[in-house]
Amino acid sequence: MEKTFYIETFGCQMNAHDSEKVIGTLIDQGYAQRETPEEANYIFYNTCSIRDKAEQKVFNRLMHLKKSAGRGKVLGLLGCVAQQEGEKIFERAPYISLVAGSASYTKLPEMLRQLEAGDRRVTGLSLDTEETFDTPLTRRDNPYKAFLTIIEGCDKACAYCVVPFTRGPERSRTAASVVDEAKRLVDQGYTEVQLLGQNVNSYRDPSPTGWDFATLLNEVGNIPGMKRVRFTTSHPRDFVKPIIDAIESNPNLCNHVHLPVQSGSDYVLGAMDRLYTREQYMQRIEWMKNSKRPIAITTDIILGFPGETEEDFQQTLDLLDEVEYDALFAFKYSPRPNTAALQFEDHIPEEEKTRRIQMLLERQRAIQIRKNSELVGAVEEVHVEGRHEMLNQWTGKTTSHHTLNFTGRDSEDLLGRYVNVRVLRAGPNSLTGEAVQ
Repeated sequence: MEKTFYIETFGCQMNAHDSEKVIGTLIDQGYAQRETPEEANYIFYNTCSIRDKAEQKVFNRLMHLKKSAGRGKVLGLLGCVAQQEGEKIFERAPYISLVAGSASYTKLPEMLRQLEAGDRRVTGLSLDTEETFDTPLTRRDNPYKAFLTIIEGCDKACAYCVVPFTRGPERSRTAASVVDEAKRLVDQGYTEVQLLGQNVNSYRDPSPTGWDFATLLNEVGNIPGMKRVRFTTSHPRDFVKPIIDAIESNPNLCNHVHLPVQSGSDYVLGAMDRLYTREQYMQRIEWMKNSKRPIAITTDIILGFPGETEEDFQQTLDLLDEVEYDALFAFKYSPRPNTAALQFEDHIPEEEKTRRIQMLLERQRAIQIRKNSELVGAVEEVHVEGRHEMLNQWTGKTTSHHTLNFTGRDSEDLLGRYVNVRVLRAGPNSLTGEAVQ
């Protein structure tokens, strides 16, 4: 069988970076990537299991693929759904031949050789490994910014979350290996990196150096040639003041923090087992609001958690007004396997979840319109990532993670460069401007 593969990614930035590791590992072993499933002999779906809807989407896609372009192909399920469901996937989708979690990606070539030798089904589901970080080659899909995993897994036990089961316990890389990889990325032409982890700020250097996350963040930001450093996702319990001090003192650290709150109600936070109160969360917000640098704050919110009353929901709406987030991601609660919340009663009807999420998004939209309008007239530095020829616009991100589309300097190739742009108009989700000399 020809050694060609196609991979499609579902889910978060961790999954996107995992796919880069898979691609690099397979290319290193002589496999060739193809752009469509029709062109490939091996078809992989790298999956997300955070919400039931995402999981169902994957299986629906697999069924459609099997009926169309999947005949005669080897189908593999990778990532969180693979780890969560394990060998049960073969019963649910008997046309799948390979099931592998994120800790087994270095063994993919070996698993494919087993299939080529005649094995009908192969699994890679062990979480007892550090090899997640040690793929022989990572193929970078974005030519302008790079992801860099510094910690894998989670030691928290949030009642709704499958990550501890699908990703395993927390394992941090050594600080030396992180800094060395960041330096190599700069040598390859990257000027922006994003440090990744399920709880990125829980990072602890396992070597005798013993750096915490704030120290590592600052060291990566001080690498010559490094222009921007981002990080995601932070857990409020481990979000400490030295992180803000590092952002405040190092201009290469982006002035944006994604700090998931999940709920504004202490009752719901306790039921979720989030390990902090609203007051403790707001203390972190105050650190950022009192910083000498303006720090953009974004968050995640889950609505309709079992037992969430109208009063609990109103407390979450009030939190939006108090914090004034620059953006947020809102999700309806969905039961997930192997989580404590499966045993909870007093489930919220689906139509009520829909009503609450619509109210929340309307409230947040008004906040974003007002906050973004305050940026009109300001000059922002944009890292240019794309070009829309029909609109005659460049597009990129500011250090505060705002999307800024702009015109001007059309005779130059600005991709990958940093350009000063004056903001002329503001919408709820993006800004528009013109390049300044």
